[in-house]
Amino acid sequence: MHFSDLSNETYAALVGNKVRSSLTILGIVIGIGSVIAMISIGQGAQESVEDSIESIGSNLLMVYPGASRTTGMRGVSQGAGSAETLTTEDADAVSSSIQGISGVAPEVSTRVQIVANGNNTNTSVVGVTDTYADVRNITLDTGSFITASQTKGYAKVAVLGPTTRDDLFGENTDAIGQKIRMNGVIFTVIGILTEEGGTGFGSADDRILIPLSTEQQYITGSKAINTLYIKVAEDADMDTVQSNVTDVLMKTHNIADGGTADFTVYNQADIVETASSVTGTFTLLLGAVAGISLLVGGIGIMNMMLTTVTERTREIGLRKALGAKNKEITFQFLAEAVALTTIGGVIGIIFGWGTSTIIGAVSDLSTSVTLSPILLAFGVSATIGIIFGWYPARKASRLSPIEALRYE
Repeated sequence: MHFSDLSNETYAALVGNKVRSSLTILGIVIGIGSVIAMISIGQGAQESVEDSIESIGSNLLMVYPGASRTTGMRGVSQGAGSAETLTTEDADAVSSSIQGISGVAPEVSTRVQIVANGNNTNTSVVGVTDTYADVRNITLDTGSFITASQTKGYAKVAVLGPTTRDDLFGENTDAIGQKIRMNGVIFTVIGILTEEGGTGFGSADDRILIPLSTEQQYITGSKAINTLYIKVAEDADMDTVQSNVTDVLMKTHNIADGGTADFTVYNQADIVETASSVTGTFTLLLGAVAGISLLVGGIGIMNMMLTTVTERTREIGLRKALGAKNKEITFQFLAEAVALTTIGGVIGIIFGWGTSTIIGAVSDLSTSVTLSPILLAFGVSATIGIIFGWYPARKASRLSPIEALRYE
């Protein structure tokens, strides 16, 4: 049988029963569309988490007070609680004694009630130094950032996040030079941060930055710091610098045994890898759940083809009586099954792409459609056509011409 003849026979068979063919194709469309949409949501979530982690800075090591510990069968990491084992002296020791570091930024953070212009809000007040902007990739929309002299002189100045600015002074108001009060102390606004949007760690736009020394003196009343951010100059040196940081801090804390360390050093690359692994599993789970509908669509194709074989038994008998070979009968019915899944696959790809785009546009979910799930979905649909169409096609080819012609 020539390809043109096979194509004409396939077209005639599918068009001969439009409703049944359309419903069968619909099952594949829903399956393929669901797989693409679900995978796009998973990939979007993975990219969003990675961007959130990387937005805090590049090539970062993060040192937290308190020893890292795990609980439960799965070893879930627990925080350090209220441990106060890191100080600005630790930051100075790391900065002065380790090669390969391009910046060190200590941080103290606490929530404080802020009053200004007759309004008030409760937000995060973060004590930082002049190196913080470079280490954490922070940019200003207007004004200036905290300087070394302001930190040294316990200056009462503040840099506001755009959300905090809007809450206190009104949306997009020029707040430079305005006064705010926290813990009974008056601060002058000197800068407004560039809007970053919410992240997996909370909104970076709803916070206030003040000099580290000022926060320790007037807000927390403690010399302890919450986090020590270390920016490594070269990505290849991350592990080496991490090891050196651990050694320096153990020496400054007079700790001989690493198992009793009162601090924890995290590598940003390790955090990204762990987050990617978790979201990758999430994506796989979503794809697997959506794949069930694709399997159901394949069963629908088999059901339709078996029904078609039964309805066309006399036709098959006549063809075989006229000399049609078994493989020609097999190819005819297999071509019909593959055509159904191919048409459904193309429409399903468009449906899935459109659905993921709409989800990303009307919700807070991030979606990402890439070529790999599209190729995978299309390949799976064609494979389903072959697998679920093979049995009905083989059944048709093995019919006895005499018995087929007698079939009523």
